[in-house]
Amino acid sequence: MEQSAIYRYFVELKYRGTRYHGWQVQANANSVQGEVNRALSTLLETPTETFGAGRTDTGVHARFYVAHFDSTAAGLDADPTLLYHLNRILPADIAITRIIRVRQDANARFDALYRGYEYLICREKSPFLNGLAWMYYGHLNVEWMQLATQQLVGYSDFTSFSKLGSNSKNNTCKIYHASWHQQNDMLIFSIKANRFLRNMVRAIVGTLVDVGRGKITPEEFASIVEARDRSLAGTSAPAEGLYLTEVKYPKEMFL
Repeated sequence: MEQSAIYRYFVELKYRGTRYHGWQVQANANSVQGEVNRALSTLLETPTETFGAGRTDTGVHARFYVAHFDSTAAGLDADPTLLYHLNRILPADIAITRIIRVRQDANARFDALYRGYEYLICREKSPFLNGLAWMYYGHLNVEWMQLATQQLVGYSDFTSFSKLGSNSKNNTCKIYHASWHQQNDMLIFSIKANRFLRNMVRAIVGTLVDVGRGKITPEEFASIVEARDRSLAGTSAPAEGLYLTEVKYPKEMFL
């Protein structure tokens, strides 16, 4: 009996993470992956499992996320009605934006060249950003925060910002960019790296806010990184301010 061909696709999506226990399927918990799997399985009329670019924590959002799945159906990337019907099935806080055919060995998690995150701090009360940014009304020395942030690219071991009890085999990351910028009443932290540890961005932001508050100096921030000790870093920033914004792949993966 002839075996059916298998096609691999990347699915690009975005979601508001407020109602979810992160991307990954978990027992007795609502997840983004679970919703996407159900929608694809319903439309393709066969059990379909996605594999994501990585975990996101409970309550964290994604403006851009990538997962891959396999199907015996050819041409899903060229079907103009598929996205429409998927988005009709999905909850209002998850949207699929594109389906792309990729090489059979392409992997949404392991083939990513780098990822980018943004963290939003709102300096004034906003009913429109409640649950979508950290509402922080105290004074912050942004110049000090920027000075501390610029030091991040000089390090590779970020144990001080790794979630305690994480099963990560190593805490080495290559940070390509990290900075703050102000936009009206918003303070936005941007960071890009080849990989991130669990809770890493939120731990960095929480510690940088301690710098802004004058609790520690930029020089002391560097000492915390060098110490490789999570207990010395600040409290993690709230999940609602964090957004995955970019996942970059080699061009040759796409067909």
